[in-house]
Amino acid sequence: MYVKNSEFEEPTDNTIIWRYVDLIKFIFYLENNALFFVRSDQLPDRYEGKFTEADLKLWEDKLNSKTKLNQMEIYDRFRKIVNVSSWHINEIESAAMWKICLQSNEGVAVKSTFKRLKDSFIPHTEDEINIGKVKYIDYNTDVIPKGNTFFPFLFKRKAFKYENELRAVIMKFAPQDETIGKHILYVDPKWLGIPVKTDLDTLIDKIVVSPSVPEWVINLVKSIVKKYGLNKKIEASELSKDPPY
Repeated sequence: MYVKNSEFEEPTDNTIIWRYVDLIKFIFYLENNALFFVRSDQLPDRYEGKFTEADLKLWEDKLNSKTKLNQMEIYDRFRKIVNVSSWHINEIESAAMWKICLQSNEGVAVKSTFKRLKDSFIPHTEDEINIGKVKYIDYNTDVIPKGNTFFPFLFKRKAFKYENELRAVIMKFAPQDETIGKHILYVDPKWLGIPVKTDLDTLIDKIVVSPSVPEWVINLVKSIVKKYGLNKKIEASELSKDPPY
């Protein structure tokens, strides 16, 4: 369930957000009534959940080499139990995000709002979900605040500022019987993330189908969504429109 975290920077409730996904991933959402939160160390940016060069310099000044290595190892293990769902903050759809987020031409953008997102997570579940805006900093000179385990996952390099990301994060430990004789932060290497039960009717405002696809793909998305009992507006991308002359 969503839990407000006072140390996370949240947008206003009516802030528009988008999730761009391949069609097969979208069907996964429908089939499982869930969003998939990916393990942070499986994300393409190798700096996910890492501290900055300036942070490491501070550690060198304050900690002995053994303690520093232990700290780094622990934070690397945390990257395996922190799972994230990333959303793009934007009033309108983004041509760049279509290209970056999809592995194929066929996909959809789920349009939502911050309020819809936080209200969509099924209450009374054991896992707490925090949501905050990602901040973009210089990893050579800036430091990441301390005191919250999630902070390293709410900062990224300035090169990624175009993502304008809102990030939902959840910490998921492996079942106790899987960690017997292992580190408490152990996770099965095959575990690449977790499905999180979600009320899709609450979450979804509308569904936009990727640009430059034939009409039958749009009709297929409409048919699939109808099959799963969702009554949502489905439309072609604005980028598919012909110019006026």
